[in-house]
Amino acid sequence: MILTVTLNTALDITYRTAALTPHATNRVAEVTERPGGKGINVARVLAALGHESVVTGFVGGRTGDTLRELLAAEGPGGKAAHAAVSDSPVTDALVPIAGTTRRTIAVVDETTGDTTQLNEPGPTVTPAEWAAFLTSYEGLAARADAVALCGSLPPGVHVGAYAELVRLARAAGRPVLLDTSGEPLRRGIAARPDLVKPNADELAQLTGSREPLRATRDARRRGGRAVVASLGAAGLLAATPDGSWRAAPPMAVRGNPTGAGDSAVAGLLSGLVERLPWPERLARAVALSAATVLAPAAGEFDREAYADLLPRVAVTEQSSQPEQESHATRQHR
Repeated sequence: MILTVTLNTALDITYRTAALTPHATNRVAEVTERPGGKGINVARVLAALGHESVVTGFVGGRTGDTLRELLAAEGPGGKAAHAAVSDSPVTDALVPIAGTTRRTIAVVDETTGDTTQLNEPGPTVTPAEWAAFLTSYEGLAARADAVALCGSLPPGVHVGAYAELVRLARAAGRPVLLDTSGEPLRRGIAARPDLVKPNADELAQLTGSREPLRATRDARRRGGRAVVASLGAAGLLAATPDGSWRAAPPMAVRGNPTGAGDSAVAGLLSGLVERLPWPERLARAVALSAATVLAPAAGEFDREAYADLLPRVAVTEQSSQPEQESHATRQHR
């Protein structure tokens, strides 16, 4: 079982419009709703890959009720079943709170393929609610094959929360992945997670360097056992105990990028528990990320696109010098 933690869950709403015109009334052609938040997106993709997945975090209010109903409906035979849903549902271990779960709105312009994202703030979590979550988390982490800590912190949760959760997972002997930003990332990486997955901006903020390979290696020195940086359309860059690699998709894709980074996390986590070599983990993560951009709604991936892209992802080993790349390029097969 893989446990994903989403402290700031969300109901993801996607609006599709023929053309988005600022300062005007826009007619929406299609509306979709999905349970969201980074860890929930990760768990959904893991389940679609055949891994037992459990989600925890906070949920509350009418929006939270809707989120849980939609999550339950994504299992086999559920009314929301579709090509990216697994044969087993994601298990709901979310912790109820008094506040109301937030919504995120993605507006997709069908003409340009661009997406405008609007994210509401999360509910305030009380000290008693945090204590209840910790009790639940410790029990779940002890039974997990791996743990993923994903996304922003809701109001009321202390800035060192992820560092605390990393230490608890490590004390239980479980590998833990951290995917967050800002001060929670800075403190969390010092707790020595097994894998950290920042994007380029988050990595630069953490290390002060815009040179990707130098920055990933610097992040390792700050505590991450392995660091995999998202470079947008350029793919992923990894610095690990076994070496460094760059993985790039075979072509640029356009669509809704919401959840693409979460699909990359799912690829990395599934590769970890399957004990795949790093180049294979990275190829899977890049293919899943691109296939998510091509999917119609947040938190899904296009299975056909994934199968087509996976064997064509180029994984290139990096040299020992940050400014230079090895000429040895290995095409993943």
